[in-house]
Amino acid sequence: MTQVNQSRTAAVAPGRLPVLGHVLQLWRRPIAFLESLRTYGDVVRLDVATWPVHVLTSPELIQTVLVGDAKNFGRGRIFEKLRPLFGNGLVTSDGEFHRKQRRLVQPAFHRSQIPAYADMMARRADAMSASWTAGEEISVVAEMRRFAMSSVAEMIFSGDLGQPAVAEVQRSLPTVLEGMLARTVMPRALDRLPIPLNRRFDAACARLRRIIDEVIAQYGSEKQNRDDLLSLLMSSVDPETGETMSDEQVRDEAIAIMFAGTETSATVLSWIFHELGRHPEVEKRLHAEVDDVVGTRPVTYADIAGLTYTDSVFREALRLHSPLLFTRRALVPVNLGGVSIPAGSELGYSPYALHRDPALFHEPTTFDPDRWNSDSADRPRPHRFIPFGAGQHKCIGDNFAAAEIVIALASVASRWRLVHAPRTTVREVPAGIPQPDALAMIPLARH
Repeated sequence: MTQVNQSRTAAVAPGRLPVLGHVLQLWRRPIAFLESLRTYGDVVRLDVATWPVHVLTSPELIQTVLVGDAKNFGRGRIFEKLRPLFGNGLVTSDGEFHRKQRRLVQPAFHRSQIPAYADMMARRADAMSASWTAGEEISVVAEMRRFAMSSVAEMIFSGDLGQPAVAEVQRSLPTVLEGMLARTVMPRALDRLPIPLNRRFDAACARLRRIIDEVIAQYGSEKQNRDDLLSLLMSSVDPETGETMSDEQVRDEAIAIMFAGTETSATVLSWIFHELGRHPEVEKRLHAEVDDVVGTRPVTYADIAGLTYTDSVFREALRLHSPLLFTRRALVPVNLGGVSIPAGSELGYSPYALHRDPALFHEPTTFDPDRWNSDSADRPRPHRFIPFGAGQHKCIGDNFAAAEIVIALASVASRWRLVHAPRTTVREVPAGIPQPDALAMIPLARH
């Protein structure tokens, strides 16, 4: 429940400049800046130019906003800024429309669908692993992105109809990611200025939406039900109203699934291989489990249940490398942590910073999969670990993403060790989920 005790104003983050507010800090060092806010209180105000944002650093207050009093909070401005790409899909919508869309999209991500998706992912992961040459340097980021993109594309589209859309996503992804981050910290007055960053972002979004529209039109003209996710979206019927999605709505959901399913999985997988390369004792235990459960045959969905340590490695990498910032908007006046927040105010929270809070996790920057053991005192509690969000807006594809990542990890580990190339230095690049700037690694055959 929202708190109704005596009110006070929120602490203001240091370094605020006239007119600009905290824009320069958000632009120059967004990761360190957002992490630093916890030292100033549970509710900390920062200003994006003249736009104030109350950042929540307490897991209890974040839980209140996302779950306990969720009806009092809307999506927030960051999500509105992403409408040129995602339209009015689940990623950006709210209220009754969001609930209706979730009912329509849910069948595509029902647990009964995951095994079929998983088998397809396993084939793609095996093909990726088979394409590498022992001792020959690879870009792990590029390889994981290709794997994730091809897996999601095969899940959404069958046959050749979706190939132009896949090619456009591969072309536009870097531009869109750059623009998405910039728009989250860009003052409102700059949103529509014809500066190069805006032009590139808007053009990439327009191209992608146009191509997906063409694919949907072709699907509709064929009058046949293909065995893929796009067909499921087009044929889904709301059990409460009997309504189906418009073609525009199908497009918006397909784009959201393509980007979420590509970038989240590719980024987390890249960080996993980086962490394994830095922690040979963890790598050795993971390889032993994969050898015991999978051996040298292709990975299957049924193997996931036995890959418990592999799953812990995935979750620990996701804890360390989580989404940087989400927003919500107060729909009514609220009191959070004793701070009075007017209706219409923007709220922010950082899963990345939350998951690295030393008050919540022992040695929070240490990569330790054992903290996920069922008997570990350091095992993250559900409301302290929210990489996919929580409540009514929790990511609908979280089970799909987990299966995709564990299967790809096990498939690679059954065949290869990946070691860092000489003189490789990996730095975090700010993005929706901070990414490795470069990750050159060398595959070494295990068998």
